[in-house]
Amino acid sequence: MKITIYHNPKCGTSRNTLAMLQKAGIEPEVIEYLKTPPGRGRLVELIAMMDIPVRDLLRRKGTPYDDLNLDDPKWSDDQLIDFMVEHPILMNRPIVVAGTRARLCRPSETLLELLPDLDVGPFAKEDGQIIAGRQPKQDP
Repeated sequence: MKITIYHNPKCGTSRNTLAMLQKAGIEPEVIEYLKTPPGRGRLVELIAMMDIPVRDLLRRKGTPYDDLNLDDPKWSDDQLIDFMVEHPILMNRPIVVAGTRARLCRPSETLLELLPDLDVGPFAKEDGQIIAGRQPKQDP
């Protein structure tokens, strides 16, 4: 199955998620979404695949969220998507796509919900937190 990650290399959560995939032997397609943002159609597809409200994909910290007053309920989902297309930094990350499913992997261990059979073994995040991934089965 093809795995894609919408990635920001400056984000620790995104780096941890990519490292978990690589530790499990997966070399995903890496899309640095700030350099190559998804178009409107793809963004709509991703939101549908994640089955989340549009507002759940918005990132506030380090973005023009407050300047644009995006917490105002007057903005429709279509308008919020337009803002993310215009300002890709508003997209939260990382988003991992596996086949027809996708997940916003915040925190990075959410990846294990998307790919429950992913064998990362014990994995140390950049902050030292250990994620107990699936362990290989031992012979009796």
